[in-house]
Amino acid sequence: MKVKVLNQQGKETGREIELSDDVFGIEPNTHAMWLSVRQIQAHNRQGTHKSKERNEIARSGKKAFRQKGTGGARRGDMRSPLVKGGGRAFGPKPHPYGFKLNKKVKDLARKSALSFKAQNGNLIVVESFKFEAPKTKEFISVLSNLNIAENKTLFLVGEANNNVGLSARNLPKVNFLDARLVNIFDVMHAQKLVITEDGVKALEANFSNN
Repeated sequence: MKVKVLNQQGKETGREIELSDDVFGIEPNTHAMWLSVRQIQAHNRQGTHKSKERNEIARSGKKAFRQKGTGGARRGDMRSPLVKGGGRAFGPKPHPYGFKLNKKVKDLARKSALSFKAQNGNLIVVESFKFEAPKTKEFISVLSNLNIAENKTLFLVGEANNNVGLSARNLPKVNFLDARLVNIFDVMHAQKLVITEDGVKALEANFSNN
C-alpha cells in the first residue's frame, strides 16, 4: 500500500511511502480487537470495592434478643446481616479484573487496528515534526494544516521529540506517543492517526522482531 507523504504545512512532498501489507494491509480481525481492548480496560479497573462482613463491624457480640417469641427472625448479635448497620453477607472483595491474552492475539489486534485506519482513509503520513521550542500555538497550526483540528488525533513518532511532546500535551484531543509503545486502545480511541516516516519504520521493525 502506497501513501502520500505530507509536510508540516499539510502539503504534498511529491513522495510516497510503501506501507507493509503485513502491518497496514491485513483483513481486520474484529474479535481479536475486541479481546485486546477488553483486556486493557479490565487491567485499568481498580477492583478496590469492599464491604464489611459481620466480623469487621464494631458492635457488641452479645445476643441482643431471645431466640424465640419475638415474632422476628432468629438472629444473633447486632453484627448480623439481618440488622440495619450489620455486616453484609457475601459482599464484594478487592480483586483484579485483568486476564491473560496471548502475545500473538495482541499483535494481530494492533495490526488490525492500523489496517482499519488505513483502509478507511484515517491514516496520514508526514515527514517529521521539528519544533525549535515548545509552542502549543505552533502545534495547533499543524493540526489546521492537516485539516484534523476538530478530530481526536493520535500522533506516532519513531523518536520522541521533547519540544513536540510539550507542545501537544495541553491539547485535549491530541495524544502523542512513541510508535513502539502504542496499543490498540490508543489507535481505536483516535479518529485520525498521524505517523511520521520514522514512526512507520519503527512500527514495522517492532512487528518484524516479534
